[in-house]
Amino acid sequence: MKTIIREFQSTDYEAFTEIHNAVYSEYSRTVDEICFEDKTRDPKCLFKRFVLERDNKIIAAAFYGQFTWMYHPKKFLFDLYVPPAFQGQGLGRALYDHLYQAVHAHDPIRIITRTREDWNRAVRFLADRQFEETSRAWESRLDVKAFDFSPYQGVWDCLKSEHGIVIKTFQELENDPERNRKGYDLDWAAIQDMPMTEPITRPSFEQYCQERFGHPNFLPDAHFFALHGDDYVGISDIMSSQANDEIITGFTGVLPAYRGKGIAFALKLRAVDYAIKQNKPLIKTWNDSANRSMLGINERLGFVKQPAWIEFKKDLREARSGE
Repeated sequence: MKTIIREFQSTDYEAFTEIHNAVYSEYSRTVDEICFEDKTRDPKCLFKRFVLERDNKIIAAAFYGQFTWMYHPKKFLFDLYVPPAFQGQGLGRALYDHLYQAVHAHDPIRIITRTREDWNRAVRFLADRQFEETSRAWESRLDVKAFDFSPYQGVWDCLKSEHGIVIKTFQELENDPERNRKGYDLDWAAIQDMPMTEPITRPSFEQYCQERFGHPNFLPDAHFFALHGDDYVGISDIMSSQANDEIITGFTGVLPAYRGKGIAFALKLRAVDYAIKQNKPLIKTWNDSANRSMLGINERLGFVKQPAWIEFKKDLREARSGE
């Protein structure tokens, strides 16, 4: 059997998507989703994908890259894709070694990666290569069909009557010429104290709009803003999936001056309401284990914790001044 590792080509999308879905079977993607994200990646972010072929058939893959929200010119994310049918054959080791050699052309200071805590082979693989755990994030899921909405009927009316705050969708705010800019500024302000293991970096307004509002899974009728008068004070975005019928709650945040009023809970409840009306069976979300306030909201709504996702790092050298 002849095995080679080569750079990803544009003709490899279908094979790569199939491999991705074999590895991440609970988090399936489509070719269109992956293509869009490749085409709209921030130009300053380095990214390279590789595929492993055996007898001219792609059976595994890997990438190193950088991403806008945690950009550092010397820090890189790694991910390996070895389907269960091919694990235990040394393919992960070969791909990791290839990535490790390839990324050294950029003089990296840190490699970052993630895996799920119950994927024991992957956890051992990283421990054997001196990766250190830096954080855990709970994945939580809500069975929409089992949700009882009756205890929460007056939440939005109370929010309006007690605090003058209303919730509107991206679509409903289409006549506000500053809507996109306000959403961009709100997102950045609200994320500042979110638990993060790496410093967050702000994308350009144009990059943000392209990645967020231009994404094929963006739902203009499920991207929610909390408004106090003309001010945007809270945000929660819901993404669809082309590969299945579930939806994903992305970032939910509220400006510090408006916290403690139940805004985040009301925003999350709008996501549940949307899922019910659209007959969606499942909502997925992720929260850092240190983010007790948001985890508490999820628990109150009936979200059930799944195995945690662990972030790992491997420092290759100390950062020099200016890096």
